Amino acid sequence: MEIEFKLTGLHVVTAIISGYLSFVIASGAIGGIGKNEVLAVLVGVVILYLTGKMSERLFGKEAVGGIKGWLWSGIVPFVFIWVVFWTLFLNY
Repeated sequence: MEIEFKLTGLHVVTAIISGYLSFVIASGAIGGIGKNEVLAVLVGVVILYLTGKMSERLFGKEAVGGIKGWLWSGIVPFVFIWVVFWTLFLNY
């Protein structure tokens, strides 16, 4: 049970960072890119993938529980927190 908490915590922290980066890209704050929501979503998906690979290296592939364990302890919290923080940053 402890691994699930660590896995979820890691994904929540990276989702907050990803939400901010998606906001910066989607709002056009970076010169030369413009307002690009597709690139913002792509950045979030890449960060999610890299976080999953990092968690497998940190905690072990068996401890994470494969795709089923990663789905419920990693992907679902990441997507929820990412979208919430991206929306909060856009509305602030």
